[in-house]
Amino acid sequence: MKTLIKSAALAALTAGLMTSVAALPAAAETLKFVSWQVDDGGMGDWWKAAIEKFEAEHPGVTIEFTKVERASYADTMTTLFAGGQPPHIVHLASFEYQNFAENGWMENLDPWLEKDGIDLAGWAGQGTCRWNDETACIMMLYFGFMMAYNPQILADANVEVPTNYEEFLDAARATTKDLNGDGITDQFGTGHETKGGAGQYLTEMLNYILDAGAYWTDKDGNITIDTPEMVEGLTRWKTVVEEGLTPVDMSAGDVRKLFADGKIAMRLDGPWLYGTMEEGAAADVLEVAKPPFNPPLGGSSNVLGMASEISDEQKELVWDFIKITMSPEFQRSYATVAGNTPPSPAADVSGVEKDVPHFQIIVDTQKAAAAAGIDRIPTGLEIQYGEFGKMVQEEVQRMLIEDLDPADVVKTMQEKAEAIQNG
Repeated sequence: MKTLIKSAALAALTAGLMTSVAALPAAAETLKFVSWQVDDGGMGDWWKAAIEKFEAEHPGVTIEFTKVERASYADTMTTLFAGGQPPHIVHLASFEYQNFAENGWMENLDPWLEKDGIDLAGWAGQGTCRWNDETACIMMLYFGFMMAYNPQILADANVEVPTNYEEFLDAARATTKDLNGDGITDQFGTGHETKGGAGQYLTEMLNYILDAGAYWTDKDGNITIDTPEMVEGLTRWKTVVEEGLTPVDMSAGDVRKLFADGKIAMRLDGPWLYGTMEEGAAADVLEVAKPPFNPPLGGSSNVLGMASEISDEQKELVWDFIKITMSPEFQRSYATVAGNTPPSPAADVSGVEKDVPHFQIIVDTQKAAAAAGIDRIPTGLEIQYGEFGKMVQEEVQRMLIEDLDPADVVKTMQEKAEAIQNG
């Protein structure tokens, strides 16, 4: 029944989006822009500022900025493109754009870059946007994770800010509590998304997997799941979930809000968390530290491009919007407003720490992740990442539900991943 309801909800949402796109004026006075970041603290404000600047520079042209939840995002976007009604401005996660580019749905940006003499040398993570020897998108963020924490909760539990996994686990156990004695946990040591799409689910798990020395593939694209290190990584994830150290059946957005409101002691997340922290009930006490895991999770995050099957006039407008986001003004505000490390190597980030006190931490973790070659997109599984991610999520959830031994689970995942890769 839940599946039917979910499918019906997705169909209704997709139908609404397609109707909206189909209703666009012929002269393209309205550009469709779909995103999961519309109301994200920091990032949502940054996008809206870019839209405002674009509309001021293009009288009579508006951008319709529509939110789709992250869990259903790729499916909704696929339906729009497959139906011939894509958004003009294409916003995707860096681990999902490949299928859109492979289908010919993403405009090759090389001619546009050459026309305006834009050099992307040194643009962080931009190599990920090369597909079939074309520039399919512009990388919006190559990130390094941080650990945000509530010092009051840690102090009340008499624990220090953790610096490794063992200390993190001890702190999470000490700060997971039933505060009012009703038998229900209402304060959690940490918080992870445990429902929704596979992309975010795997991202949450990777914190533990990377620190255990494991990863899905090697640099040559060989599947490397059946290893003692992966067993350890999955054991850590299983421990955190089974012991109830994280709330369950919540989206990443829900977990971020709980943390911002003082209900979670520690949250491992990207720099985009800071905007939500500033809006929460516990905003005045929350702090940020280097993650206790090594290497820190990092990599490419989200990309911006344009649909290939729109008019030339619409492409000109979309390109103008993309250039605004790449401008020195908006690359700086990517740090000051969105709280993220801008991808432009020429971005002026002087004095940013006045607005984003932890800015040096996220710069350091970005560099550490890059030096370790970390990314969420496994080499050799780029095109199949959606199928691969769903398989991993299903097998890990089966491990939790049926209390399976991680040593057995990695063998199953290895076989299935090889089958997916070999197609």
